[in-house]
Amino acid sequence: MLDQLKFNSNEYLPLRDVVFNTLRQAIISGEFAPGERLMEIALAERLGVSRTPVREAIRKLELEGLVVMIPRKGAEVAQITEKDLRDSLEVRCNLEELAVKLACERITHEGEEKLKSALEDFKSAIREKNLQKIVDTDIAFHDVIFEVTQNHRLMQIASNLREQVYRYRVQYIKDAKLHPVLEEEHRMIVDFILKKDVENAVNIMKKHIINQEEGVIKKIQNNRDDS
Repeated sequence: MLDQLKFNSNEYLPLRDVVFNTLRQAIISGEFAPGERLMEIALAERLGVSRTPVREAIRKLELEGLVVMIPRKGAEVAQITEKDLRDSLEVRCNLEELAVKLACERITHEGEEKLKSALEDFKSAIREKNLQKIVDTDIAFHDVIFEVTQNHRLMQIASNLREQVYRYRVQYIKDAKLHPVLEEEHRMIVDFILKKDVENAVNIMKKHIINQEEGVIKKIQNNRDDS
C-alpha cells in the first residue's frame, strides 16, 4: 500500500505551495484515485490548514490537468485517459529505446555494477511485495540506464518526463500478477546491455513499455465498462 498523505512543511515555501506539492504527489502516486472527490474541508482538516490554501492548490492542480471541476459536485481527480497515456508512453518509449542503445555502447564497468545492483534491488522489492518499494526501485532501475548513457541532456529530459508517467507506472505495478513479467523483462534488459546486444536490448525495452501501455489501457477500459 502506498504511503499515507504526508504534509511536509517547508519554511522556504508559501503554505499554498506546500499544500499544492502535497496534494500533487498524492495524486500522481495514486493515493487519490482517478475520479475521487477532493473535499476542501476534509483535506484542510487532514493537513491542519485553513480551506484557503487547499482551494488555491486545487485550482492550480486543475490548470495542470490533474483535477477537474464537476458541476454541482466539485473537484475530482482527473481520470487517466487513453490519449494521455499513449502520448506520454510514446515519448517514453522512444527515450528508453535510445537510452538502451547508448547504454550498450557506453556502459563502463562501474555502470555494469550499478545496473546489476538496481536489478537486485527491484527483485528484492518484488519478493517483499511492497508496492511503494517496487515503484521506487523500478524508477531507479530505469534511471541507471539513462545514467550509463553519459548523455546529460537525455537524462534531464527523462527526469522531466518521470512524473508525467508516474501515475501510469503505479497503475501497472499495482497488478501483482504482472510482477514476474516485469522482473523477467528487467533481467533481459540487463543481459542484453551487458552483452552489448543493441538490437535485442532495444526490442525488449520497446516490449517492456508497450506491455505497460496495454496493461493500463485494459484497466481504463474495464473501469469504463464497470461504470
